Amino acid sequence: MSLPSLSPASSPASASAVAPTQAELLDFVRRAAADIELIDSLPLDPEGRTWVRLAGPGGSEAWLIGWPPGTGTGWHDHADSVGAFVTAVGELKENALAARLPTDGWKTLELSDGVDRERRLTAGKGRAFGRHHVHEVLNESSDHHAVSVHAYYPPLPQIRRYSRSGQTLRLEQVERPQDWQ
Repeated sequence: MSLPSLSPASSPASASAVAPTQAELLDFVRRAAADIELIDSLPLDPEGRTWVRLAGPGGSEAWLIGWPPGTGTGWHDHADSVGAFVTAVGELKENALAARLPTDGWKTLELSDGVDRERRLTAGKGRAFGRHHVHEVLNESSDHHAVSVHAYYPPLPQIRRYSRSGQTLRLEQVERPQDWQ
Protein backbone atom coordinates (compact mmCIF):
# COMPACT_ATOMS: atom_id res chain seq x y z
CA MET A 1 0.00 0.00 0.00
CA SER A 2 1.47 3.36 -0.94
CA LEU A 3 0.39 6.38 1.06
CA PRO A 4 1.91 9.67 -0.11
CA SER A 5 1.31 11.31 3.28
CA LEU A 6 3.48 8.66 4.97
CA SER A 7 6.76 9.85 3.50
CA PRO A 8 9.36 11.16 5.93
CA ALA A 9 8.54 14.72 6.94
CA SER A 10 10.42 17.38 5.07
CA SER A 11 8.74 20.67 5.88
CA PRO A 12 6.79 22.31 8.71
CA ALA A 13 3.03 21.98 8.78
CA SER A 14 0.97 24.52 6.91
CA ALA A 15 -0.56 27.16 9.16
CA SER A 16 -3.83 26.77 7.26
CA ALA A 17 -4.15 23.03 7.97
CA VAL A 18 -7.41 21.87 9.55
CA ALA A 19 -6.78 20.20 12.90
CA PRO A 20 -7.17 16.43 12.60
CA THR A 21 -9.43 14.70 15.11
CA GLN A 22 -8.31 11.84 17.37
CA ALA A 23 -10.23 9.48 15.06
CA GLU A 24 -8.36 10.81 12.01
CA LEU A 25 -5.02 10.41 13.78
CA LEU A 26 -5.96 6.84 14.72
CA ASP A 27 -6.99 6.09 11.13
CA PHE A 28 -3.66 7.48 9.88
CA VAL A 29 -1.52 5.41 12.27
CA ARG A 30 -3.55 2.28 11.44
CA ARG A 31 -2.97 2.77 7.71
CA ALA A 32 0.72 3.49 8.27
CA ALA A 33 1.13 0.43 10.52
CA ALA A 34 -0.38 -1.72 7.75
CA ASP A 35 2.12 -0.39 5.17
CA ILE A 36 4.64 -3.26 5.12
CA GLU A 37 7.11 -1.37 2.92
CA LEU A 38 7.11 1.59 5.33
CA ILE A 39 7.50 -0.63 8.41
CA ASP A 40 10.32 -2.62 6.80
CA SER A 41 12.17 0.62 5.94
CA LEU A 42 12.83 1.42 9.61
CA PRO A 43 16.39 0.57 10.65
CA LEU A 44 16.32 -1.39 13.92
CA ASP A 45 19.04 -1.05 16.55
CA PRO A 46 19.57 -3.92 19.01
CA GLU A 47 20.29 -1.49 21.87
CA GLY A 48 18.13 1.61 21.59
CA ARG A 49 14.92 2.88 20.07
CA THR A 50 15.05 4.17 16.51
CA TRP A 51 12.63 6.55 14.84
CA VAL A 52 11.79 8.27 11.60
CA ARG A 53 9.57 11.31 11.42
CA LEU A 54 6.61 11.05 9.05
CA ALA A 55 4.32 13.68 7.54
CA GLY A 56 1.05 13.27 9.42
CA PRO A 57 -2.42 14.41 8.38
CA GLY A 58 -3.47 18.04 8.74
CA GLY A 59 -0.08 19.23 9.95
CA SER A 60 0.22 16.62 12.69
CA GLU A 61 3.54 15.23 13.83
CA ALA A 62 3.99 11.50 13.23
CA TRP A 63 6.71 9.00 14.05
CA LEU A 64 7.64 5.44 13.08
CA ILE A 65 9.38 3.95 16.13
CA GLY A 66 11.40 0.75 16.61
CA TRP A 67 11.54 -0.75 20.10
CA PRO A 68 14.31 -3.25 20.95
CA PRO A 69 13.45 -5.93 23.50
CA GLY A 70 13.10 -4.58 27.03
CA THR A 71 12.84 -0.88 26.13
CA GLY A 72 10.25 1.72 27.08
CA THR A 73 9.49 5.39 27.32
CA GLY A 74 9.13 5.92 31.04
CA TRP A 75 6.14 7.86 32.36
CA HIS A 76 5.37 10.97 30.28
CA ASP A 77 2.64 13.05 28.67
CA HIS A 78 2.36 15.02 25.44
CA ALA A 79 1.15 18.28 26.99
CA ASP A 80 -1.59 19.94 24.93
CA SER A 81 -1.41 17.47 22.03
CA VAL A 82 -3.94 14.74 21.32
CA GLY A 83 -2.55 11.58 19.81
CA ALA A 84 -2.86 8.03 18.63
CA PHE A 85 -0.57 5.06 18.19
CA VAL A 86 -0.76 1.57 16.75
CA THR A 87 1.59 -1.38 17.09
CA ALA A 88 2.73 -2.56 13.65
CA VAL A 89 5.02 -5.43 14.70
CA GLY A 90 5.27 -7.30 18.00
CA GLU A 91 3.47 -6.25 21.16
CA LEU A 92 3.60 -3.11 23.27
CA LYS A 93 2.24 -2.62 26.76
CA GLU A 94 0.76 0.73 27.75
CA ASN A 95 0.42 1.67 31.41
CA ALA A 96 -1.74 4.76 31.75
CA LEU A 97 -3.39 6.88 34.40
CA ALA A 98 -7.16 7.26 34.22
CA ALA A 99 -7.06 10.54 36.10
CA ARG A 100 -7.11 14.20 35.21
CA LEU A 101 -3.88 15.76 36.46
CA PRO A 102 -3.22 19.45 36.92
CA THR A 103 -1.28 20.70 33.91
CA ASP A 104 1.10 23.11 35.63
CA GLY A 105 2.32 24.26 39.01
CA TRP A 106 3.12 20.94 40.67
CA LYS A 107 6.17 18.73 41.20
CA THR A 108 4.72 15.80 43.19
CA LEU A 109 1.25 14.22 43.25
CA GLU A 110 -0.25 11.42 45.29
CA LEU A 111 -2.37 9.29 42.98
CA SER A 112 -5.68 7.81 44.06
CA ASP A 113 -6.26 4.07 44.11
CA GLY A 114 -7.83 2.70 40.95
CA VAL A 115 -6.27 5.13 38.45
CA ASP A 116 -3.97 2.59 36.80
CA ARG A 117 -4.90 1.13 33.41
CA GLU A 118 -2.97 -1.48 31.43
CA ARG A 119 -3.37 -2.32 27.75
CA ARG A 120 -1.56 -4.90 25.67
CA LEU A 121 -1.40 -3.81 22.05
CA THR A 122 -0.50 -6.54 19.58
CA ALA A 123 0.15 -5.90 15.87
CA GLY A 124 -2.72 -3.91 14.39
CA LYS A 125 -4.02 -2.73 17.78
CA GLY A 126 -3.81 0.82 19.01
CA ARG A 127 -5.58 3.70 20.64
CA ALA A 128 -6.21 7.42 20.56
CA PHE A 129 -5.84 9.67 23.59
CA GLY A 130 -6.58 13.21 24.68
CA ARG A 131 -4.53 16.09 26.01
CA HIS A 132 -2.39 15.56 29.12
CA HIS A 133 -2.63 11.75 28.86
CA VAL A 134 0.02 10.34 31.22
CA HIS A 135 1.38 6.94 30.21
CA GLU A 136 4.40 4.76 29.59
CA VAL A 137 4.87 2.41 26.65
CA LEU A 138 7.00 -0.74 26.93
CA ASN A 139 8.27 -3.58 24.78
CA GLU A 140 8.44 -6.32 27.40
CA SER A 141 9.63 -8.99 24.96
CA SER A 142 13.00 -10.44 25.84
CA ASP A 143 13.88 -11.32 22.25
CA HIS A 144 11.71 -9.49 19.67
CA HIS A 145 11.61 -5.92 18.40
CA ALA A 146 8.31 -4.08 18.24
CA VAL A 147 7.49 -1.32 15.76
CA SER A 148 4.76 1.29 16.16
CA VAL A 149 3.39 4.40 14.48
CA HIS A 150 2.44 7.52 16.51
CA ALA A 151 0.77 10.81 15.55
CA TYR A 152 0.16 14.00 17.58
CA TYR A 153 -1.69 17.25 17.01
CA PRO A 154 -0.71 19.93 17.47
CA PRO A 155 2.92 18.93 16.85
CA LEU A 156 4.45 18.24 20.25
CA PRO A 157 5.14 21.52 22.06
CA GLN A 158 6.77 19.62 24.90
CA ILE A 159 6.93 16.26 26.65
CA ARG A 160 6.77 16.15 30.43
CA ARG A 161 8.66 13.20 31.96
CA TYR A 162 7.74 11.72 35.33
CA SER A 163 9.09 9.22 37.82
CA ARG A 164 6.75 7.01 39.76
CA SER A 165 7.16 5.26 43.09
CA GLY A 166 4.02 3.51 44.28
CA GLN A 167 1.23 6.09 44.23
CA THR A 168 3.64 9.06 44.02
CA LEU A 169 4.11 10.71 40.63
CA ARG A 170 6.92 13.26 40.38
CA LEU A 171 7.59 15.69 37.52
CA GLU A 172 11.26 15.22 36.61
CA GLN A 173 11.88 17.00 33.32
CA VAL A 174 10.25 19.01 30.56
CA GLU A 175 11.60 18.38 27.05
CA ARG A 176 11.07 20.66 24.07
CA PRO A 177 11.22 19.72 20.35
CA GLN A 178 14.87 20.68 20.03
CA ASP A 179 15.66 17.97 22.61
CA TRP A 180 14.47 15.10 20.38
CA GLN A 181 14.65 16.31 16.76
